[in-house]
Amino acid sequence: MAGHFEPLPGGGAAAPLDEVEISILRSLAVQLMELIGPGEEAPEGADPLAALFTDGPSEPPSDPALARLFPNAYGGPDEVPDDATHAAAAEFRRYTENDLRARKREDALAVVRALDALGPVGGKGGEGAVDGAVLRLKPDESRQWLGALNDLRLAIGTRLEVTDEDESGELFRLPDSDPRKPMVMAYLWLGGLQESLIETLTA
Repeated sequence: MAGHFEPLPGGGAAAPLDEVEISILRSLAVQLMELIGPGEEAPEGADPLAALFTDGPSEPPSDPALARLFPNAYGGPDEVPDDATHAAAAEFRRYTENDLRARKREDALAVVRALDALGPVGGKGGEGAVDGAVLRLKPDESRQWLGALNDLRLAIGTRLEVTDEDESGELFRLPDSDPRKPMVMAYLWLGGLQESLIETLTA
């Protein structure tokens, strides 16, 4: 898996993706949406404006990956907050987490929609040709993809218990027989996609 993004004239980005890469990206984006959850639906007949003022949760998620995606606004992840810090974090979460969850779902959904828009994947070359397609993103789509790729890496990194020291450590030299190997490879690949997409946005 070596696909990376290149800038398009006039803005946006493009990346060649083979059939396996498309399938993996779509599957990961769907799993991310499932992890984030469907959100709270307004009751039938409810005032849609009222949803804007619906309180969110006040405590961080119990799932470590979700807690990484929705961290406390105050204090570090390993810091035990005092009462004032805890109250401030709870208040901030109550009024921001619903919107943040909605944005993260939309980012992941944008990935799924862009991949589905590629249509049936199949190469026309001879023997040995790689089936695939070229993904083309508009600037606003690029920003949504960047958000989704970041969220995927945070979630996978949490599951792998990646730390700063692991970036060049033992975790990334696992033997093929290790059950974590596919997830590590996906983590590294997503990092390459994310980095190349950032470069197109800053070019």
